[in-house]
Parts: sequence; structure tokens; C-alpha cells
Amino acid sequence: MTPVEYVDRRTGERVAETVMGDRALRFAYETLLGRTLWPVLFGSRVISAVMGRRYDSPKSKGDVAKLAAMPGCLADEAEKPVGEYATFNEFFTRRLKQGARPLGDGFVSPADGRLSLFLGADPDAEFPVKGARRALREIMAGDAPDGQSDVAIVRLAPVDYHRFHFPCDCEVGGAPAVIPGKYHSVNPIAVARHPGLYAENERQVLKCRAKFGDFWMVDVGAFGVGTIVQTYAGTKHEKGSEKGYFKFGGSTVMMVLPAGAVKFDEDLVRNSAAGLETRVFCRERIGAFA
Repeated sequence: MTPVEYVDRRTGERVAETVMGDRALRFAYETLLGRTLWPVLFGSRVISAVMGRRYDSPKSKGDVAKLAAMPGCLADEAEKPVGEYATFNEFFTRRLKQGARPLGDGFVSPADGRLSLFLGADPDAEFPVKGARRALREIMAGDAPDGQSDVAIVRLAPVDYHRFHFPCDCEVGGAPAVIPGKYHSVNPIAVARHPGLYAENERQVLKCRAKFGDFWMVDVGAFGVGTIVQTYAGTKHEKGSEKGYFKFGGSTVMMVLPAGAVKFDEDLVRNSAAGLETRVFCRERIGAFA
């Protein structure tokens, strides 16, 4: 089995990703029997909702230590000691200690995760990011901006901190548009076998206004994600302030910006051009305002 690799930005090294449920994912996406079960597994919210209730139950407390022990979890950054979390989802949606994610200058990452860039995307042309092949117009259900856009995709794995934040000072008009959909995994194992998932999974799309113009944040649901919770209120938001969180499951935050509005850092551009994701952290600088 070919491992999923990404670049650790802090060390510059390529790292093999530890995939929670690796065998189950490969069965579901890499075997004929698994693919015949897609309508049952990913076609509705039922399985994910059942998993969500399971992980909200005190019976799930025993699973907390297992997740905390996985490579890359950084459980020591959690707001509370691991043993004080009463349920799996309470730990999964944990807040972090004060200062664990210092605010960088420029444009910052909205979440912990593995980042890919696609620069100069046409709204009606397919763009390949880790094998996904769909156009922005499909992903955003017709609301994609005209002209070229730069797209930054941050894919969260189960080991990551699962709250997401605003990448710059901005204003919003209200609640995001909710686009119903399926619940495929967003792991590269799944993307390789089902490249249309970013346009098929449930999404929540929020239009934001920044000093450089309008941009969009697209929160993508995934298998096991019982809920996408938006925690922000009001219209004006500071860079790095919390926007919401995902309950259990790998998830994705996409940002769609006017082409050239942000000059993304060279290492991120270089790695993306080579087909590699880069692990970044919430509130960490990923670019400068052009």
C-alpha cells in the first residue's frame, strides 16, 4: 500500500500520514465490494449521525486516549488534560491552551491541516488538487466568482485540532449557505477513487469581504462528521477569531480568493506544484497581502 505523504512545514521533511481507519478506508474505496456499498455508507447522513451520537456519548470516553496517542495529535496543547474530557467529541472539538497558536502576520491558515494550493482557477474549468477534479462553479453550487481565483484547501485529519478560524480581518453578511450532499471521506485515499467529492459532499459556503475584496470560505463535511457547527456571531471578525468547528471526522476548509490578492508563501506554492500537501497550523502565516 502506497502511504499518504505530506511535507511537515516545521522541518521540511516528507512524512507518512497516520490514517485513522486506514484499513476500512481502503476497503471502502479500493475494493469492488466496498464501492458497491457507497450508497449505504456515504449517500446520506444516517451513518455519520449514528457515529456522531456514539461519540457524544460517555461510552466513547475510552476512545479519547487512543486518539490522543496517535502521531501528530499534539494532545499536550489541549486546553485540559486528556483524562478530563468526558466524551470523544468533547476532546475532538477541544480548544487549545492560550498561546498554542500564535497569530502570524499577513494572511493566515484557518485551521490545522494539510494545505494544497491551486492558483488561477477558472470557475468552469476542472482543477486537480490531490486527484479531485471539479470546477468551482460546481463546488460552490453556482455562486463561484467570475474570473480567475486562487484556491487554498486545508484538509483536516482526525488527529488535528478541529476548530477553524477567519484568515484575515473581514465582514460577513450572515449565515453560510448550506448545500446538502453526501458524506464521503476527504482523505486522499478517497479522493483518488472518487475525485468529485468536493462538489458532492455537504458544504457550507460563506461570502466574506476583506480589504482586498470578496472571498469565500467553504466548509466541507465528510464521513463521520455528524455536524458542522458555526460559532461566529455578528458581521465583523478579526483575523484568527474562531468561525466554527467540525465534530468527528476528517474535514476540509476551502478558501476562494481573487487571483493574486494574496501572495502565498513560496514553500506552499512549490510543494503544491509538486503534488504535495504541506502541514500547516491554525493562525500561522501562509501568505502576504499583495
